[in-house]
Amino acid sequence: MNDANLLSASPYAPGLSVRNARLGWNGLELLSGLSFDAPARAWTCLLGESGVGKSTLLRTLAGLIEPLDGVDIWAKGATNTSNSVAYMAQQDLLLPWLTAADNVALGARLRGETPDSAKISDILERTGMTDRADARPRELSGGERQRIALARTLMENRPIVLMDEPFSALDAITRAQLQQLAFELLGARTVVMVTHDPFEALRLGSKIHVVRKGDNSGAVPFSPAGTALRDPTDPSLRGSYHAIMAALDTPKTPENQGNAAA
Repeated sequence: MNDANLLSASPYAPGLSVRNARLGWNGLELLSGLSFDAPARAWTCLLGESGVGKSTLLRTLAGLIEPLDGVDIWAKGATNTSNSVAYMAQQDLLLPWLTAADNVALGARLRGETPDSAKISDILERTGMTDRADARPRELSGGERQRIALARTLMENRPIVLMDEPFSALDAITRAQLQQLAFELLGARTVVMVTHDPFEALRLGSKIHVVRKGDNSGAVPFSPAGTALRDPTDPSLRGSYHAIMAALDTPKTPENQGNAAA
C-alpha cells in the first residue's frame, strides 16, 4: 500500500466547530461558554494552564464524557462526529501482554473484526517499527511505544484525530522526530492537539487557541506565519510566541476577551 492509497482510504476530514461549551469533571465546572473552530485537514493546537479543562474538552469531543449542557459540537460538512474520531492520549496505553503489532490491531479486535495484516505491516513500516513488530511494550523505549500508539491511531483511519499531549514525556530529540512523523502521517486528517508547549504549537499548528479559566471563556486565537512544520525558533515567530505567552499569563476579562495576535 503506497502513501496515496493510505491517504485516499481516509474519509474526507471535516473541520470542527465548538460553540458554547460548558464542561466539567467530577461535579466541578471547568469551562463555560467556550467556542472555537478547527479547520479541516490542518492541526489546531490548544494551549492553557493545567486544570483549565483542555483534556476534558478532548474527551468531550471524542464522546468519552458528556458536556454539562448546551454545547454544540459539529463537523462541518458532516452530519455528526460519530465514528469519525481517533483519540491519542499522553500515555501510550499499550496492553503489556500484546505484541506491538497486536497493539496496533487492538481497535479492530475489540470490534470483533479481523485485522488487516497488510495494513498493519504498512503502518508499522511507515512508523519505523517493522523490526519491533513482535516486541512486547516492556521491551520498547518510550519513543518506540509512542510510535506504536501513533500506528494504532493510524490503523483506525478516522478523519478526525484528537491528541492529548502525546509527545510531552519524550526527550527533546525523540519528541521532534515524533512530531514530524505524526505531522506527515496525519496530513489528510483534521487534528486537534492539546499541548503545554508554545514551541510545539508554533511548530505544528495552523491555528492555536489559548484556553483560559473563567465563565464565558472564549479561546484566544492565533494564526502563526508560514506553514507547518515551522522552525519555532524562527525570528519571524517571535511576536507570536510573546503574544501567546502573554495570553497564557493574562486572566480573562471582558476588556481583553477576544484580543489576539497573528
